[in-house]
Amino acid sequence: MENVTAREGKSVDVRAAIAAERRELADLLDTLRTDQWNERSLCAGWRVRDVAAHMSMGFRRSLPTLLGELVKARGSLHRMTDRVARRDAAAHSPAELADFLRDNAHHPWTPPVGGFRAALGHDVVHGLDITVALGLGRRVPEDRLRILLDDIRPSSLRFFGADLHGVRLCAEDLDWSYGSGSTLVGAAQDLLLVAYGRALPEGRLRGEPSARFTRFGEAA
Repeated sequence: MENVTAREGKSVDVRAAIAAERRELADLLDTLRTDQWNERSLCAGWRVRDVAAHMSMGFRRSLPTLLGELVKARGSLHRMTDRVARRDAAAHSPAELADFLRDNAHHPWTPPVGGFRAALGHDVVHGLDITVALGLGRRVPEDRLRILLDDIRPSSLRFFGADLHGVRLCAEDLDWSYGSGSTLVGAAQDLLLVAYGRALPEGRLRGEPSARFTRFGEAA
């Protein structure tokens, strides 16, 4: 019974973290200039507005509707999410996109795999796709980062296409590391992005393997 209670407590903590993250990101989106909404994000091929639209897709569409979109995309989840994000980004104003997050802070949506921890990862990483690309300097609270960092596994790295073979991630702002090999040093939230398959702007990572995970020509 104690183990079940502990697990339930952790689930409540994760859901509270999700709600806080969505509200904070909504407030941040409200501050963006018009030109920033059209800037390139860290999420390959998407502008800031496309990422923001994608983040609320699960709140606004039922499962049958999404399955219908998947059929239209000939079974490609990537093609489906890309098409829906671009369409929604064009159909909704920046204020509406921010409100979708704020109004659904407690929505119980989760990705197909991973439960509420995966939902938190979805929100945190896509938020960083926006804020890091724009150089805004937002810091994700430590408790949320630790939930996600502690959940990194070889299976999750494969899912997000992150090749960390021969690389040891070492956070400079938290007592945390992962893997073995040549050391890659950076802020914990930047290393989380690496583990989710992102390439970062120049100057955010240090160590011999840093070039593998850097998007050159962009500083933030």
